[in-house]
Amino acid sequence: MEMTSSRPYLIRAVWEWISDNGLTPHLLVDAMQERVEVPRQFVEEGRIVLNIGANAVRGLEMGNEEIRFGARFSGTPMEVVIPVRAVLGIYARENGQGMLFPEEEGAPEGGDEPEPPRPPDGRPTLKVVK
Repeated sequence: MEMTSSRPYLIRAVWEWISDNGLTPHLLVDAMQERVEVPRQFVEEGRIVLNIGANAVRGLEMGNEEIRFGARFSGTPMEVVIPVRAVLGIYARENGQGMLFPEEEGAPEGGDEPEPPRPPDGRPTLKVVK
């Protein structure tokens, strides 16, 4: 029997963990995948980082197939839609703790992992939790 992807369950669990600790959950998204609806002006090198904290979004729905929410970007409201397969990671803005996912389900071990976001001083902020 083939199991469903664990990715949506892990995203929800890490979001809850980050939020329960009073930190700000951010998603790292592959903006080049099909059906990704994000503000294109903020996409860099095919990726976008989105604040999905309770104070930053409205109507957050984290389903098994996609994540949806409303947010404002430079004052303009937008409905954001992210297929779960396009989520490359979820982490806390304040300390970088969270989880990275392979670019594609079933990617071989040791395959290319997304480059974690870096703060202005150049130090990585994302820790891989396995």
